[in-house]
Amino acid sequence: MEGTESAGEASERGRGGRTSAAGSALEKSLRVLEAVAAPGGPHRLTDVTAAAAVPKSSTFRILASLVEQGFVRVEGDSRYGVGPRLRGLSALVSGGEPASIGRILGELQRTTGQTVHLALHSGETITYIRKLEGDQPFQTASRVGMRMPLHTTAIGKSVLAHLPAEEVRALIRATGLPRRTPRTLTTEEALHAELAAVRARGFALDDEENEPTIRCIGAAVLGPGGRPVGGVSVTTVTFLVSREELEAYAPALRAATEALAPLL
Repeated sequence: MEGTESAGEASERGRGGRTSAAGSALEKSLRVLEAVAAPGGPHRLTDVTAAAAVPKSSTFRILASLVEQGFVRVEGDSRYGVGPRLRGLSALVSGGEPASIGRILGELQRTTGQTVHLALHSGETITYIRKLEGDQPFQTASRVGMRMPLHTTAIGKSVLAHLPAEEVRALIRATGLPRRTPRTLTTEEALHAELAAVRARGFALDDEENEPTIRCIGAAVLGPGGRPVGGVSVTTVTFLVSREELEAYAPALRAATEALAPLL
């Protein structure tokens, strides 16, 4: 009935109508998010539950929602880490610092004259959180917030190249290797061979594998322990920039990813 509260709701009420230490739904969600973002992550469910002081069943439901919204990501061993939307929010907050993400990406864009993307890894995809258009009379179809496959994109392949082999195999089993263009790598053998090449040369190449006429070079941004948190790409069109010209941007690209590592 309107105007009444359940016994469970009443039990969480304290003096003056405030919630008890258990907190409101929003307070619980914020504590769970803080626990996920704490140093030493990604964290196990039991550790998040203990740190947030929220019942395990509630913690699991909150985490599921945060994962769906992109604020939290699930690692390969069922641990919870910071997701791309939370990292993007952090990047916006820190954008005014001298060694800012915007300055680093802007320098890369000015050096190459091409479109630059910053994307973060979450589960089976990458998500673009920054895009700087190139000095060309066209714009690419990508946009901030867009999620892209790992196996077809330069950033995605650079991320895969730094993940454990078993985790890569698990991702392939979960998603398959769907074809997006005639040049997409669609077999596990071909992809693993490509990832070995990425590790050897220090950058990944998307040679019209995700979208016709679009060619990109990408490199991973590595977090603590060498685990990739995302990556940066330089994007060109095949009819204006050759593959050799694009690969010449690799040193500037790697310098940008190394500068970004402590900021993400």
